[in-house]
Amino acid sequence: MLKEFYPYEYVLSVFDIDFQALFDQGFRALIFDIDNTLVHHGDPCTPEVDALMHKVQDMGFKVLLLSDNTAERIEAFMENFTAPYIDDAGKPNPEAYLRAVDMLGIPKERAVYIGDQVFTDIRGANAAGLPSILVHFIQVPGETKIGKKRYIEKMIVKMWRKNPTYAHRLGSITLV
Repeated sequence: MLKEFYPYEYVLSVFDIDFQALFDQGFRALIFDIDNTLVHHGDPCTPEVDALMHKVQDMGFKVLLLSDNTAERIEAFMENFTAPYIDDAGKPNPEAYLRAVDMLGIPKERAVYIGDQVFTDIRGANAAGLPSILVHFIQVPGETKIGKKRYIEKMIVKMWRKNPTYAHRLGSITLV
């Protein structure tokens, strides 16, 4: 029952992902969530995220942003890089994920979805048959209120770690 919420991998930050290892495994597309995955909810893009987007695109990855945000939010976020996007995606509906790989012209087995929520991001990627990486959600310093769903997500990640069938299905893709 919980397997629909299990990511292929879990990392603390997008900056902990060894994108070269993913490329070497044959992945050619990265589909990112924005809020609490790349930046704190509602924040503008950072120079570090801009640099990451340029780096992975220079490596040969196709990048797409898949978000429940509006087009205006996504376009403002991409001030310093370009990528296709899907706004108002309706996650976890798998149709948006499948549309993303179709837009990129990549088979779903060669794309990885990266997001911060098991109930939307990971569940949708799994339903669409896309490998997924769960990123620990971004918190601002001093932020203590995280919501009840985040505590349930912690329990799901704890169970995922103990399940050898589902844990670490992408192999060694972390830099740390």
